[in-house]
Amino acid sequence: MPSIRVLRTFLKVAERGSFAAAGADIGLTAAAVGLQIRALEQDLGMVLFDRAGRSIVLNTAGRNVVPEMLDLVRRYESLATQDADGLSGTVVMGALVSALMGAFSGALWQLKRDHPRLEVKLFAGLSADFVTRVENGELDAAVTTHSPRPLPASLQWTPLYSEPMVLIVPRRPHFKLESEPLEILRTAPFLRFDRTTWTGDLVARALAKARVKVVEGLEVNSVETIVALVRQGYGAAIVPKLDNVKWARDTDLTLIPIPGSRIERRVGLLERTQHSRTQFTSAIKKHFKSRTA
Repeated sequence: MPSIRVLRTFLKVAERGSFAAAGADIGLTAAAVGLQIRALEQDLGMVLFDRAGRSIVLNTAGRNVVPEMLDLVRRYESLATQDADGLSGTVVMGALVSALMGAFSGALWQLKRDHPRLEVKLFAGLSADFVTRVENGELDAAVTTHSPRPLPASLQWTPLYSEPMVLIVPRRPHFKLESEPLEILRTAPFLRFDRTTWTGDLVARALAKARVKVVEGLEVNSVETIVALVRQGYGAAIVPKLDNVKWARDTDLTLIPIPGSRIERRVGLLERTQHSRTQFTSAIKKHFKSRTA
């Protein structure tokens, strides 16, 4: 039976892509790492890496066992800090930066306050990128928008809250700002959220429902950057109305409902259908359910 130490070595090799790099991180020689990996392959009865000279590449079998290996190591590590309710140890999560500016930050703060032995490691990114990272076990869960495409059967997505998509315009524009929302969309430089992303897909749907063609300006993959550019007067944009942002107090921009369009960005929790941190993900879902009860 492989030891936890050997499983950690395997995960480090999978992460770093070589015996030498993995060994440098964990204080072993490349030869010692290689011996551990060969012993692990013998114990499991399968080859985990394709080898060509000094090059190694994680093969299909290796990729398939990564989530289970991560789960086993995290279960073992959680034993040292186990609370009665299981909300302790380390949880590795992905989150949209805009979700941290929105309602999710409040849920995370409350959980950390109520469970001081819980450690949450957060990685910022885009929803589409988190799908693969959650599926292969690199992340325990992720806060994402609703996928416009079907998810793999091994994953589940639970809605947490919704944010209406709104038009934002500068109060001191560097262009002529029309008074009517549709005319603003037709004439103002439009700062578009990256159309290859899930939020970008919502922006495209909002424009299609409003039946307007915009004057394309910049295309950016960050809600925060778009808001900052609008504040500086460089254009108008359609963005989700983030929950924790004090929009009414903003002296540099104005929010306007999108005429003929009621499109919302649905934010939810992406996780594997089976994993070891269900106490944590259940607590997140319970927090948001209590907000709407």
